[in-house]
Amino acid sequence: MRIPIALALLMMPAAAVGQLSPEQKALDFQELAAVYARQYAPYEWKRTAFGVDIFRIGPWLDRVRASKDDLDFFEVCVEFVASLNDAHDVFRLPSAFSATLGFSADIYDGKVLIDAISRARLPVRDYPFQNGDEVVSVDGVAASDLVARFRKYSISANERSTRRSAAAKIPARSQRVMPHAHEIGDQAIIEIRRLSGELETYNLPWQKSGDPLTVVGPVPSPKLRASQAAEEVYFKQLSGLENELLPEPADVLNYGALPPVFALPNGFVTRMGRFFLDSFYTGTFESGGFKIGYLRIPSFAPASTAQAIRDLETEITFLQANTDGLIVDDMRNPGGNACYNEEVLRRLIHYPFAVNGRQIRATTQWVLTFSAAFEAGRRQGASKTLLDALEGRLREVEAAYRENRGLTGAISICALTPGFDRLPAAVVYSKPLIVLVDEFFASAADSFAAMMQDSKRGPLVGMRTMGAGGNVSTTYTGFYSEGLTSVTQSLNLRRQPVVTNEYPAAALIENIGVRPDIEVDYMTKENLLEGGRPFLEKAIAAVVEQIKAGR
Repeated sequence: MRIPIALALLMMPAAAVGQLSPEQKALDFQELAAVYARQYAPYEWKRTAFGVDIFRIGPWLDRVRASKDDLDFFEVCVEFVASLNDAHDVFRLPSAFSATLGFSADIYDGKVLIDAISRARLPVRDYPFQNGDEVVSVDGVAASDLVARFRKYSISANERSTRRSAAAKIPARSQRVMPHAHEIGDQAIIEIRRLSGELETYNLPWQKSGDPLTVVGPVPSPKLRASQAAEEVYFKQLSGLENELLPEPADVLNYGALPPVFALPNGFVTRMGRFFLDSFYTGTFESGGFKIGYLRIPSFAPASTAQAIRDLETEITFLQANTDGLIVDDMRNPGGNACYNEEVLRRLIHYPFAVNGRQIRATTQWVLTFSAAFEAGRRQGASKTLLDALEGRLREVEAAYRENRGLTGAISICALTPGFDRLPAAVVYSKPLIVLVDEFFASAADSFAAMMQDSKRGPLVGMRTMGAGGNVSTTYTGFYSEGLTSVTQSLNLRRQPVVTNEYPAAALIENIGVRPDIEVDYMTKENLLEGGRPFLEKAIAAVVEQIKAGR
């Protein structure tokens, strides 16, 4: 006899005091695995590129049942999701505990260096170390070993981004992603190699906030979640396809921040960016006899999309009339809304171009979602062009589901017309430009770089982008443990396959990222100590070359 799952949960034996039972942990893990088995779009890619098979959960279940407590169970869940090597997919705990040491660190020239210090917490008279000094060890553990240990909490689609994210967690721990983050003392013993080469040791206080999670159980019965009206859920999920934002912020300098990570050149005249709520950071400066514009896009998730577009058009109008070329700075951009991304591109590409296609993991949920959108369009008297676009997407999802293909063919999700072609907006920048990119250029920003490169608008300058190539959906998982996980439900497709030394050739952004046309590494000690001057000089030289070539 089959027993309904809710009834089966109620029949579970009570857990030992303070902990979930092995059966409860196994059930919650199977729910987590089922979310990925049903919804995870890059399954075949991960199996081909990394040999990861999310359907083989036997060894994971053995570890779950052997876990000695709730936090060790969460560690297994974290590692399972981390095994996908997907920047969009993160398992999180229901905890608000965090602890910091008052400085930040990142990897420059292969070493973990301090790159910002809170002097309110660590005054110079007591803690004279400075930016550029090397973190050698914490509590007797080498910084390189901590980077390796924290890797599973820091997956960022490629090894360089992952290691940098792991290094950032040395002085900043969050139990939201690190189950045992609270297991630290009141102070940490930090060994630092000064710029002079001398080794110094400091006792730094941990500043802690929030109550740590230590146990989840016992849980006598599951909490059943209230249902929503079907139509409300469908439309919410349809808009979810536009979500290309990393689920967890990275602890690197100026990540998603309005100002740039580097110092702007002498003579820079700021237009936008003086105020916290400004949508962009913009201005102009002169170099080599040319007037050069600067446009920083901190993220593709503005507080108001409509206001951001108005601000962008105001700035583009000015820059088009008053500059010879433009630097578009998207470095350390966490992504955002895919359709807003396309609207920004329409104001930077002055000729027809093609946007990325999207392969969606075909599930019953998506069949119903696209069907609801199509029927709503018919009821509301949408134009024939829009209805044709909605119906075409619906039929593709239905066919993939019916044929058990796993993934649909390429689908456009933003346009009100069929196909992938886009026209420039009425207000558009048509002069030479370059785009600054780096390994924390993620998700919607990854897509931005791909479409700029595929349309041959201007060279990408910097380092490879992160490689977070799809949308992300977040869901609660675990009737008992109440964890939270994010799932990549679709894959962004480029116009042509990309060939690299690290991965199989594929027309994907996932893991592969977007490779720069001109490689310039910001992550050097020289850039850290000089405010990015060497990097910016090379970027300026690149845009000047584009201006000269266009004359």
